[in-house]
Amino acid sequence: MKPNALIIRTAGINCDKETEFAFNSAGAKTDLKHISYVKEKSKLSDYQIICIPGGFSYGDDLGAGKIFSLELLCWLKDQLKAFIEKGGLILGICNGFQVLVKTGILPDLDFKQKVTLTDNDSDRFEDRWVYLKVVSENIWLKGLPEMINLPIAHGEGKFYTERSILDKIESKSQVALRYVDSSLNPAGYPFNPNGSLNDIAGITDASGRVLGVMPHPERNMFEHHSPFWREEKVVPFGRVFFENAVDYFM
Repeated sequence: MKPNALIIRTAGINCDKETEFAFNSAGAKTDLKHISYVKEKSKLSDYQIICIPGGFSYGDDLGAGKIFSLELLCWLKDQLKAFIEKGGLILGICNGFQVLVKTGILPDLDFKQKVTLTDNDSDRFEDRWVYLKVVSENIWLKGLPEMINLPIAHGEGKFYTERSILDKIESKSQVALRYVDSSLNPAGYPFNPNGSLNDIAGITDASGRVLGVMPHPERNMFEHHSPFWREEKVVPFGRVFFENAVDYFM
């Protein structure tokens, strides 16, 4: 049986179709629904995978992902908690990552915001391909090599939190991806495009089933998506994220 994947969109989300294509390509049965439809007619218990895709929900007018996160907390909090506790997978990409941290689903499922993704140190929108170190082999990242490359496109991607929270995330191995240079070394701008603490590009919850990432795996589904495809053999690393999610339920 194909797992059911729910992709939730709202005003300003602009990567929903690409994300739907990615899950379909990986073998999932997908539903792309507006948040208004979801809160009135959908049951999250009907799905195995939920994804909040990238974009600029509600124009990021009160901060990236803030209004979307409030909708989830007001209307779907109990369903989300039950969904995660029953073993469902959640992926937040870029704006979706911002939503997950502002709902308090990441880093802990307590619905209390402990971390944020704030303005890039460059004080401008960054749109480039980055090198990433795969730090933990969780459900989503299974089988990936130590270094991958994916595109980023964001203005508020700097991972920031209190030192005590950062130390806890590190100690519990919840860091999923770090920005690095082409030799896997920690590096400053532009390799770390936003100034994230500890070069963090993505984190998981303690179980590894909930993943938030600033890079866009749905934009690396084919070899020719890579800017290096004419010069060298490349691997569409983004495809692996979605295939792993589907394989988890097969």
